[in-house]
Amino acid sequence: MRKGFSLMTAILFMVVVASLGALALSFSALSVKQTSDTYLKEQAELLVQSAAEYALLAISAHNFSNNCLNTINAQYPNTGTNALFDINISLYYLGRNLPAGCQTPSGTTTTSNIDTNDSNLTVIIDTIVSTVTDNNISTEPIRLHRRTIQKP
Repeated sequence: MRKGFSLMTAILFMVVVASLGALALSFSALSVKQTSDTYLKEQAELLVQSAAEYALLAISAHNFSNNCLNTINAQYPNTGTNALFDINISLYYLGRNLPAGCQTPSGTTTTSNIDTNDSNLTVIIDTIVSTVTDNNISTEPIRLHRRTIQKP
């Protein structure tokens, strides 16, 4: 009877140790997932800020004699199948005497909302950064949107 009790105690002890090991492994996997999701979110936030600054640079380099720069599309860090993030920038212009084809915010005209000369040629920059759906880099999709108003 005593040997049977020792065997039962040993089996119970092994089950408890195995359960604790499985629980520790589960918490470790969850921690790794949260860390990688946090890293990707922080990277996307930096890309949103950088994309808005890049849009201002592209606007200053664009020749407005014929048309306006309305959209900018990019991927990071590479284009194609190795891309992790899609970056889409839409530009909306407020001002007088804009070239033909400039996007304006819906419901506005180019002259009625401009009160001062300082407000002329103001740009609303809509920046959207999202994870590429083809690459399974995260189980949760990341999509960040930032709207800024700038004077280029």
